Amino acid sequence: MGDDQHAPGPRFTGAGRIWEERQRLLSEVGDDLWGIELLRFAIQQAVADLAGLGGMVHLGRPGLGGGLRLVVTSGLPPAFAQEWERIDGSGPLAPARAFRDSAFVWAPLANLVPGMREPDATAGESRAWPAGTAMAAVPLLGPGRPVGTLSVVTLSSQEPSAGQRAFLDMLGRWAGERLSKPSGPPPASSLPGSQEQPPGSHLPQELPAVGSWDWDIRTGDVVWNDATLTAFGIAPDTFDSRIETWLGAVHPDDLPWVLADIDEAIRLGRMYSTEYRVCRPDGTTGWVRVRGRLVVDENGEPARMAGTLWDVTRTHEALGTVTGPQAHNAERAATERASRISQLTRALAEAVTVQDVVDATADHILPSFGAAGLMLAFREGDHLRPVGFTGYSAEFIERISRIPAGSGLPIAEVLRQRSPQFITSVEEYIERYPKTAGLPAEGGKKAWAFLPLIASGRPVGSCVVSFAEPRLFTGEERNLLTALSGLVAQAMERARLYDREHTRAKELQRGLLPRELPPLPAVTAAARYLPAGTEMEVGGDWYDVIPLSADRVAIVIGDVMGHGVSEAVTMGRLRTAVRTLADLELPPDDLLTHLNDLVSDLGDDFYATCLYLVYDPTTRGCVLTRAGHPPPAVVHPDGSVHFPDADPNSPLGAATPPFDTVELDLPDGSLLVLYTDGLVESSTLDIDQGMAHLAKALTSAVREALPGTACPHRDHAAAPAVTGLRCAACLEALCDRLTTTLLPTDGTNDDAALLIARTHALPGDDMASWPLPEHPKAARQAREHVRAQLSAWNLDALSTTTELLASELVGNVVRHAKGPIQLRLLRSDVLTCEVSDGSLTTPRIRRAAETDEGGRGLQLVSAISHRWGTRYTATGKCIWTEQPLKATAPALLTEHSDLDLYDPLDD
Repeated sequence: MGDDQHAPGPRFTGAGRIWEERQRLLSEVGDDLWGIELLRFAIQQAVADLAGLGGMVHLGRPGLGGGLRLVVTSGLPPAFAQEWERIDGSGPLAPARAFRDSAFVWAPLANLVPGMREPDATAGESRAWPAGTAMAAVPLLGPGRPVGTLSVVTLSSQEPSAGQRAFLDMLGRWAGERLSKPSGPPPASSLPGSQEQPPGSHLPQELPAVGSWDWDIRTGDVVWNDATLTAFGIAPDTFDSRIETWLGAVHPDDLPWVLADIDEAIRLGRMYSTEYRVCRPDGTTGWVRVRGRLVVDENGEPARMAGTLWDVTRTHEALGTVTGPQAHNAERAATERASRISQLTRALAEAVTVQDVVDATADHILPSFGAAGLMLAFREGDHLRPVGFTGYSAEFIERISRIPAGSGLPIAEVLRQRSPQFITSVEEYIERYPKTAGLPAEGGKKAWAFLPLIASGRPVGSCVVSFAEPRLFTGEERNLLTALSGLVAQAMERARLYDREHTRAKELQRGLLPRELPPLPAVTAAARYLPAGTEMEVGGDWYDVIPLSADRVAIVIGDVMGHGVSEAVTMGRLRTAVRTLADLELPPDDLLTHLNDLVSDLGDDFYATCLYLVYDPTTRGCVLTRAGHPPPAVVHPDGSVHFPDADPNSPLGAATPPFDTVELDLPDGSLLVLYTDGLVESSTLDIDQGMAHLAKALTSAVREALPGTACPHRDHAAAPAVTGLRCAACLEALCDRLTTTLLPTDGTNDDAALLIARTHALPGDDMASWPLPEHPKAARQAREHVRAQLSAWNLDALSTTTELLASELVGNVVRHAKGPIQLRLLRSDVLTCEVSDGSLTTPRIRRAAETDEGGRGLQLVSAISHRWGTRYTATGKCIWTEQPLKATAPALLTEHSDLDLYDPLDD
């Protein structure tokens, strides 16, 4: 058995085979295309062969003064095509040189194309081609002379290969010969009932004349050239130049969607393109194809719309005569597909996330081609990661993602080769990719279009459009799918960048805001942060709940002016500063004074609002200060809502201390609702109205949590308070309700933050205090009070440690400070021991030498307590210590548990 028996069958990979297929394709097209459709087909073939961005055809004739005129484009932006509408035939541009020399021309596109006008900088115009952009141009050769040029714009910096140049030359001759033939529709064998045109009529007579129009949107005046008047069958001397006359000529059945397209083009500022029927004054009906672009004034408002128009009546008549209903069905299918493609383009332009791109692609491509499956994938390392799919099982997608990209996956091969592949059957798939021959059966598909996703010349992923039955892809379908893959690639790359930035923004925001609010004895809290818009979820609003000594709690909310990363960084600095200053136990007005200095040092462009309050559960008192910030909403247990009336002072960075403070008495179970202006203020709602809406929403929510109603989230006993809002889950639900009620569903223009805290007063049974004399015996009395009270609280295990702490603190007061002396014990989740005096001196730990008689007391306090510190009061200062209730005695004491406490003041 020779080696020839194992040689593969003919494949479409050899250059000769490809050349034969191209020639066969052009010969089969024959005379089925003419005019604009012929030129558009030629552009599509040329663009596909060079993997170009788009193409265009210029025609030249004596009537144009030796110049070239743009007649059709494909895939090029309108702004680009506009610059190439008329070309000097003797100029240096590639189409002019190809037309003049009757030869192939390859020319890179510089930042400014020679021979074209300079951009008007005062009008905001600019022109910069991507690096490597180039243009290939070939003449459209008729008998004896060229009739025009075909040009392709590519991103490749390498000149086309010899094979590609040969194909372009062949395509130019093929199109030029057919353009120079006698004009008219196909012969009678193809289009029954059609009449032949007289010989000698060349392209300029055969192509429909290009009409132009200009509509002044503000006045309603329109200007038409002769070709447009002819298409509408209106004599120049009878046209009144009114938009009403134009719309009155549109067929009544087409007028609704014509008006809708015009309205959408003006509203979105996009290109206007459509086809519709016109009713001429002589009673006949025709078809026109219209394209236009919007022109805005200096304020960006719509001013004019101008464009071109072609009479395509003959094309529609020809299509209508081809095999009767079959042609009508084909035309309707093509129209539906064009509509879906237009919708896809629109949807991809609006897609923000990768999932949006997947959904838009599935919703519009699959119905357009009758496909059964879709998969979009990114390449990550040696594997392809599917990011969206439909028509496949999750198990199949999981297996695809585990297969290395180099293991014979066509979805990876097309990305590597940057060329699409169309596989018409399972047998063809197995022949091409034997290593993954089992995948078709697992996926349940029998034909595939594997498309590379190339964005800005860089491969970003792959797309698979699959079919439930074998399928032969027509040239139109291949070209259309290839073109659509470019749209999907651009949208995917843009969405991937957005998702990446979106993830980074959320990580930044999570790092700057509290991951979760701490559970504290004094308050139960919940919060929400809602960024403005959808571009980047990061801004300058912040909030925090900070535990202080003696079960007190500081609650802060602020808003840095602006929205974005810079404001978020400033917010992070301010939040860190607040926590640092709060740890110093500063009063609210002093804290904002220091914070104002910090913001002022950032520069004149930095401002922030802030509200800072301290709640004391032992007195149920609240002290708050605000700098330019909205007041908190206070909800009492009976459901009443009010806002403390006080001067907010100026924002941080513009304020002049001192700051005013407000003192409140809060009944147990009150709600403190703190918020930023983004929650209650917008362009259509002033802050007073927003606060009124907030009060109404709070009143409604509280009334639903009637007194005596058990908490739906926990097994709370009924109590004569708003028990329906006791736990954190209840407050979380209230946050969601308020944000849903107060914020629009389509997002806000400003960040919004919301923090709700329910206050809990410390029961009187958990507090004990005693006055002590300014006498050395005060330390012994302090130990006796501590021993007795801890025994009553069943905390005897902490008695030894607490007695020593109280003895040391009282001893320091007697020796180094002045009275009056007060001892206080608080029991919550920790045991707090406080000693107050009338001195403002701050105790501090110092290193004691071996010969020093004192200086070791605070070292002992720091060693045996969990936390300790000092805060200033209205009458002096307070030194406090904390111990966990379930903590064991420190080793310092357990090692000497048989020793009696010694107090040097007793001697």
